[in-house]
Amino acid sequence: MKNFKAGQYINQGYYKSFQPEPINRQWLLEDMELLQLLSQADRQLGRLDMYSEHIPDIDLFISMHVLKEATQSSKIEGTQTNMEEALLDKEDVSQEKRDDWEEVQNYILAMQKAIEMLGEIPFSSRLIKETHKILLQGVRGEHKMPGQFRTSQNWIGGASLNDAIFIPPVHNTIGELMGDLEKFTHNEELFFPDLLKIGIIHYQFETIHPFLDGNGRVGRLLITLYLVNKEILKKPILYLSDFFERNKTLYYDNLMRARTHNNIKQWLKFFLVGIIETAKNGVQTFNDILKLKQQAELNIQTLGSRANNAQKVLAHLLKRPIVDVNRVVEITDVSQKTGYNLIDDLEELGILTEVTGGKRGRVYVFKEYLNLFN
Repeated sequence: MKNFKAGQYINQGYYKSFQPEPINRQWLLEDMELLQLLSQADRQLGRLDMYSEHIPDIDLFISMHVLKEATQSSKIEGTQTNMEEALLDKEDVSQEKRDDWEEVQNYILAMQKAIEMLGEIPFSSRLIKETHKILLQGVRGEHKMPGQFRTSQNWIGGASLNDAIFIPPVHNTIGELMGDLEKFTHNEELFFPDLLKIGIIHYQFETIHPFLDGNGRVGRLLITLYLVNKEILKKPILYLSDFFERNKTLYYDNLMRARTHNNIKQWLKFFLVGIIETAKNGVQTFNDILKLKQQAELNIQTLGSRANNAQKVLAHLLKRPIVDVNRVVEITDVSQKTGYNLIDDLEELGILTEVTGGKRGRVYVFKEYLNLFN
């Protein structure tokens, strides 16, 4: 890593853009500190992956992990929707928060579709463009060429090119740079550990900044896609945006320092620490989910003949921990009166909590479950 050269600044007249070096080349790893962190990250990811195999209905819980990732990744970009708001239906979201809510929903859809597409399309520029198209569909960036690489100069920070913090490469080099990134992804002749590889891919993608908008969200989404594509994880259960959001200054500083000081090592250390911490937290969350689910099921058994319908509501809540009476009626196929009685039962058991405070249009949340992800 010591011979790493990030790139160079190119004079474009009244501004200088940064032209990164290709990454599809031989990388030498000699740093013992990085190797030690890599070993820990591999071990923790292995634990998380193994743990997920033994959890029944794992897909129920994945949707909550994706929801958390969507809110945190969007939060890094300034979106203010929290998990509780992201769970609401569109008509229940206040008008001033609707744009933020829609961006989070798009992120969830983009992640789900990208995982599906991996079965047919390899990890590639095509997959990245398709994912970006979904991400920007019908939201604030919809006029910024969704699904297409930019054909003009963009910048990061500042109000214009004149006071920008960072100016990515000129648009006519994007095809070549993304082609190089793609080759590096699939190059099996040059051995390099996968976790470091995706760390470099994320850094390079953010440096290229190939889209006019949505680069940060797509770049973070690529981390999970890569881990699933390489079968390091059998299910998409590791998301780093929460770690990046909590350490936002370090996240940006370490990416920038790699460019300005050729210090890729500090970025990779930060990235591996993120994987270690997130994987550990993931195991703990799954553990807590199983305990909570088991306790909730035991409590539901006290409802006698109503237990079967209450169990159906619980199964829904583990995927989407928010309901109203209409949703309960839909899930259980009972009358509205019976639906209200079921909600009362689940409130008494401490499973549901009313959150609107109104007499009509009441909404109930499985708070204890939601808190495990907050």
